[in-house]
Amino acid sequence: MKNVNWSILGTGVVANEMAVALKNAGRKVYAVGNRTHAKAVAFAEKYGIEKVYADYHDMFHDDNVDVIYITTPHNTHINFLREALAAGKHVLCEKSITLNSAELREAVTLAKQNNVLLGEAMTIYHMPLYKKLTQMYQAGKFGKVNLLQLNFGSFKKYDMANRFFNKNLAGGAMLDIGVYALSLARIFWTSKPENILSQVTYAPTGVDEKAGLLMTNKEGEITNISLSLHSKQPKRAVISCEKCYIEIMEYPRACEAVIVNAASGEKTVLKEGEICRALQYEMEDMESAIAGDIKVLHLTDTIDVMEIMSKIRNEWQLYYPEEADKGIL
Repeated sequence: MKNVNWSILGTGVVANEMAVALKNAGRKVYAVGNRTHAKAVAFAEKYGIEKVYADYHDMFHDDNVDVIYITTPHNTHINFLREALAAGKHVLCEKSITLNSAELREAVTLAKQNNVLLGEAMTIYHMPLYKKLTQMYQAGKFGKVNLLQLNFGSFKKYDMANRFFNKNLAGGAMLDIGVYALSLARIFWTSKPENILSQVTYAPTGVDEKAGLLMTNKEGEITNISLSLHSKQPKRAVISCEKCYIEIMEYPRACEAVIVNAASGEKTVLKEGEICRALQYEMEDMESAIAGDIKVLHLTDTIDVMEIMSKIRNEWQLYYPEEADKGIL
């Protein structure tokens, strides 16, 4: 496969992380674009990027660009996805990949129509630890999955102008942190849950500040998820199986899991990958997909997770301004 020309849209924290990841992997960022041109210029100077677009829309129509990494807020994703995919560019898009299922279906259709790849930059799908755990699970090492418990609690300053609480920026716990918990659960579920119960507490702005989710699928696998934007919790996942349970701390970018034998209590520590290379793993999987191994993108899992989040928000009647006049499922 020829060298892949990467272009980054946005210049925020995650964009900087990806620029470093590409450099560390021996890749070169070909171009950068940003709504504020001066920020794009500064970003290019920092990372030795040769191409800066005066109008970031030009990125979508540059014949030298192979892949666009979209790092902007998730309420902006669908418009950029429309333009990039229609122009025949592969896209790796930050989580949450879209606001809702309707937008994601549109993006998936556009990718198929233009024979390009679409992937979500969800660390859990790409970290070596989860690839190893998946292999072990599929080989029958753990037995049947019975219960999954996942916590994710952040303590964000109670500033209603902050993007985490800002409805105009699609704030709220579900799309910002719930997507991690659901993505981890999805790689262990035999099938997507059919029954979902939820409780939610809203911030003054109307976005979901705290939520509890309880889900079951037809195989009887039960999942319990606790989320908060204003109450610190450990990012802890416990997957309880017939033969053992698996405990993972700081699971969004985890490189270690503790496997506890159900009968003996014996503990085995499994270590795979490095936290500092999380975005590099995403980039490498995107390039592998372009070379033909499309399953590494986990697009069907992304679709399932988005359908669950949309269904729950629909039950909550929690919609963002972009969704006011249309369905989200």
